[in-house]
Amino acid sequence: MEKEETQNGEDQNLKDENSKISTDKKPPEETEKKDKEEQLSPEDEIANLKDKVARTFAEMENQRRRFEKEKDEAFEYGGFSFARETLNLLDNLERSKQTLESDETIKDKDTLKKLIEHINIINKDMISIFKKNNIEPIKAINEKLDPNLHQAMMEVEDDTKDQGTIVQEIQKGFMMKDRLLRPSLVAVSKKKVEEKQNNEKNQENQEKEAKN
Repeated sequence: MEKEETQNGEDQNLKDENSKISTDKKPPEETEKKDKEEQLSPEDEIANLKDKVARTFAEMENQRRRFEKEKDEAFEYGGFSFARETLNLLDNLERSKQTLESDETIKDKDTLKKLIEHINIINKDMISIFKKNNIEPIKAINEKLDPNLHQAMMEVEDDTKDQGTIVQEIQKGFMMKDRLLRPSLVAVSKKKVEEKQNNEKNQENQEKEAKN
């Protein structure tokens, strides 16, 4: 019995020692890496330091450029949101003008004419102030629909215009330098259904004749 306990104790001690040895041992890759680092010559160390310094300066330069770009954009477009909100004043002026002009009780009276003149002066002054701050109205009437600048709200049958031509401006759009402040809300022309069908028939007939 005592022999067995002694034997078990010795086996346990042997396992503990083996475990300790395996724990103390480092993987060959780590040992090799450490050896290489210890074997670096002064020239290699200087080269490594130069590389690190160059990378640091490059990163600092990139950060500086990003900062300059953000600063320029903040300066150029800092009033973008304010300008977009201010456009509501122009819209309200235009609505007031239309409401007054459609009021039958004051239509054709001198009072209305003077009031409309004052509204037009205010509107003109506001457009002038916008232009001084690089905010320009977008051309719309008789222009071809441009999805980047215009938003079509309806189609109007008009045989005198090419299809997709803007025939009505519902709400004026504006640009702030090269950025879209808001698109123009417009109505575009379309051909009458009968003419469109006739054109399609003529095209079919022409294709048939060409095949024959």
